[in-house]
Amino acid sequence: MKKFAQIFAEDDVDKYGLARITWSHHQVLMSKVSSQEEYVWYLEKTLEHGWSVDELASQVKGQLYERQVVANKISNFENRLPIEQKDIVISTMKDPYMFDFINYTEDMLETDIENELVRNVTSLLMELGTGFAFMGQQYHLEIGGKDFYIDLLFYNTKLRCYVAIDLKIGEFKPEQAGKMNFYLSALDDLVKSPDDNPSVGLILCRDENRTIAEYALRDMSKPIGVSEYHLCTDLPLDLKNALPDPEEIRSRIEMKK
Repeated sequence: MKKFAQIFAEDDVDKYGLARITWSHHQVLMSKVSSQEEYVWYLEKTLEHGWSVDELASQVKGQLYERQVVANKISNFENRLPIEQKDIVISTMKDPYMFDFINYTEDMLETDIENELVRNVTSLLMELGTGFAFMGQQYHLEIGGKDFYIDLLFYNTKLRCYVAIDLKIGEFKPEQAGKMNFYLSALDDLVKSPDDNPSVGLILCRDENRTIAEYALRDMSKPIGVSEYHLCTDLPLDLKNALPDPEEIRSRIEMKK
């Protein structure tokens, strides 16, 4: 109870509807969460998704709040989406995405990872978030008499739009933004209905390279986001963030010479 009292005042029980989840759910949050904002966010998500105690514990362990709320996301959504859509899209996006449910080996190609994601589509949909429906792998578009293929295509019932995902095994490259912009133009013309919101693109790569991605997205006409994805071989987020980056290590070595 001491941890709970440190986060909430007595009047907060009714203010935030804390009684809407079970005491077992509260025990998970009290053991892992230290701020009121994060605590209430997980409470609301538990109610929204109907998470069991184990599911809540898994989401907290996977640092969903940090990836979906705290993360400094890379996108042009702010300037490329209508007001009623952009806030929902931005809040839905994560950075990084965690694909620790696939059987990864170091010799895997992009298509191999893509196939693993499709084979584990239920886990993939859970990681993407609320309202995602899988529309197809290597989704075919015929444009100007030529064939083009979107790696993974989804429809989100909450966003009311198509979401195209381009999966890259290496670091982000500027030309990937132009390719996604092209796909989204085609989706909006050939696939989406008049009642749908503008299609959204998400480029997932092993290294997002923030500076290059921000330049690449700046003048794109279509709404595109860039995020990293992590696999089961990657360091946990909290450990990774605690380690100095390579440049910092190099600087320390130089200072000691």
